[in-house]
Amino acid sequence: MMTTTTAQIKMQTPEPDRYRIPHRQIRAVYDETTIRVYQAFPNDIADSALANGTFVSPSFKLNRMTWIKPSFLWVMYRAGWGLKDAAQTRIVAIDITREGFEWALAHSCLSHADQSVSRDRSERNKYSSPVRIQWDPERDVHSKPLDYRSIQIGLSKEAVDLYASQWIRCITDVSGLALEAYKLVQDKRLDEAVSVLPQERLYLLNASLADRVGSTP
Repeated sequence: MMTTTTAQIKMQTPEPDRYRIPHRQIRAVYDETTIRVYQAFPNDIADSALANGTFVSPSFKLNRMTWIKPSFLWVMYRAGWGLKDAAQTRIVAIDITREGFEWALAHSCLSHADQSVSRDRSERNKYSSPVRIQWDPERDVHSKPLDYRSIQIGLSKEAVDLYASQWIRCITDVSGLALEAYKLVQDKRLDEAVSVLPQERLYLLNASLADRVGSTP
């Protein structure tokens, strides 16, 4: 299993091709039953989620698409370590069931279909699928893009309801961790910054799911 963080990989000497991370691969914190994803929210949504152990209306809009990401550093890039704006000031880690996570992948379509899929078919898939998949460049501790991708999973329709009502096992506020790591990076204490980051590792998919989301199995 791969246990090296993306930040560690960026700072290491380049390795032979056989050790390089594939262009698309899911990496996450997980155990036998759950997998961790991250989201950034304003205070009201974060406080409500922490108090209720899940996301509830009216602060959280169940009728809107919500994006979950297993990559801590990608969320740090997107939310500016919780300092970008008031809408993303709180970073929460959400442990969801692996069954729910894989249900989402099995009921997904790619936001950007490959050239073998016609535009009409791609639009039909997006309309009928409750989950969207995007692959965006992974980020290092300086929020610079790496040469491989990180998955984003957009939940809508019944996927949002399942997420909020069935999949969530634990919600943790990791805003303090984000600020701690950011300060270490700003102080150029990169080894210490890497040491406090979540240890994400390869999440293996079966061939069918890997093909559906465009990942390496």
